[in-house]
Parts: sequence; structure tokens; C-alpha cells
Amino acid sequence: MLASSRWAAAWNVLRLLAAVAIITAVIGQAVRTIGIGIADGSHLPTVVTNFFSFFTILSNCAAAVVLLWAGARWAVARRTRTADAASATDPPALAVALASVTTYMVITGVVYNTLLRNVPLPQGVTVPWSNEILHVIAPLFLLLDLFLGPGRRALPWRDVGVILVFPIVWVVYTLVRGPLITNPASGQPFWYPYPFLNPNNPDLIFPGYAGVAFWVVVIALGIVVTAAVVVAAGRRRDHSRDASSVGVSASVSTGSAAIPGSSSGSVPSSTGSAGPPSGA
Repeated sequence: MLASSRWAAAWNVLRLLAAVAIITAVIGQAVRTIGIGIADGSHLPTVVTNFFSFFTILSNCAAAVVLLWAGARWAVARRTRTADAASATDPPALAVALASVTTYMVITGVVYNTLLRNVPLPQGVTVPWSNEILHVIAPLFLLLDLFLGPGRRALPWRDVGVILVFPIVWVVYTLVRGPLITNPASGQPFWYPYPFLNPNNPDLIFPGYAGVAFWVVVIALGIVVTAAVVVAAGRRRDHSRDASSVGVSASVSTGSAAIPGSSSGSVPSSTGSAGPPSGA
């Protein structure tokens, strides 16, 4: 079923719809955040930059772009009939991009729902429906895409390292930028997107940067494990698809070889002439 044209069509339409939902959710939350900043008289460039400094926002934006890419590629291939959009594996660049955003979105969902969901925020700061799309629905869709999406390619294990590049760059950026930014809402001389990355947070397991380092290591290990599972799942699905293709080809070849034999071994008719093969 997962290799059929109908399944490829249905799932790629879902990819496009998921991308639209993610973009809508990001815009909805951006409008609310920027609107609050304008009402408070905050420094607008800082507000906008802070908004796009959240791992959640960046990972969702990346996921939307990659899902649009995957869906558009299928649509173009189907329209031009230049490739079998149902059975062809993803090109390497798209495969790495899908594996990357799948990892980031799964981590987004897990971290939010285990560490951040119950963190109190000022009333009206978040958009509830947007929050659920970005932290629950979109991560679940990417997880399903890993196992159900058409065309997933087997990636080499070294691509786990490629997947890790963005989180490493992001955490370095966050920790370097944090003490240089004045919080536009509270006026504090620092700003961090998440409480577990704030060395000034008194609720950290260990005080200061030791507590931050603890959570960075824990989440980094989670990202490594998730990336490895994503790559392993893609490798398994690609190898299973190849095995199925070989089996189908062998069956077709066997069937083709049997046709001449059935013709030469036709039962003579009542008049003594050789009758045609059955079904001719």
C-alpha cells in the first residue's frame, strides 16, 4: 500500500496541508507576539528576532519548507510524468532535509510536553490553537511521515552528524546572544527563549551555567538518539522497498517464462490441430 500511486498522492496532499497549517500557526503566534510588543512599546526588531530565536519556531518553519518541497516535487513529477512519483525514492538532499526536520520536530514535541507545557506564562501571550499545532500536531505528523511517507531513502550513518549541525549552531547562538539582549518585556539585562537555558534561573538543577550544561547534554543525547532512530527507520524502509521490488520482478520473470511452455504444450483439438494457448 505504501508504494502505491494513490497512497503517494494522498500522503503528499497531507504534507502540503500540514505545511499550510504550520505556516498559519506560526503567523498566528507572530501576530500575537508582535502585537503585544507594539502595545508595550517594546523595541520591535528585538521582539521579532526573539520570536525567530525559539527552536520551536525555527524547526516548524524548516518543517513547513521541507514538506512543501516534498509535496511540490511529487506534484511536478506527477504532472510531467517524468518519474514514478509513487515508487521513486527521495533525492539525497530532500532525504537529509526530511530526516533533519523529523528529528527537530520530534525533539520539539518531547521537550515542550515534558519540560515546558506547565511553565506559567502571562495571560494572552500564546495562541492556544497555534501552540497545539506547533508543539503537538506537527511533531506527530512528522513522526508519522517517517513511517508512512512515500519515498523515504536510506541515508548513510554519517548523516546523523549532518542532522546535529543546526541544533549545535542554535544552542551556541542562544547562549552567546542571551546575555547581550535586554528582555523587552521585563527589562532584565538578558533574554533566553527557554528557562532551562537561562543561567540566571534559580530553579535549575545546578546553579548557573552548570545547570544549563546539564540540560544541554541531556537534550543533545536525545537529539543524537532521535536522529539515529530516524536514519535507521529510513534505511529499513528503503531496504524493505528494494526487497519487495526484487520479489515482484522475480514473480513477473517467472510468469513470463511459463507462457512459452504452456503454448508448446497445448492440448490437440478434436480435429487433430494444435489449439491456441488458453486465454489467447
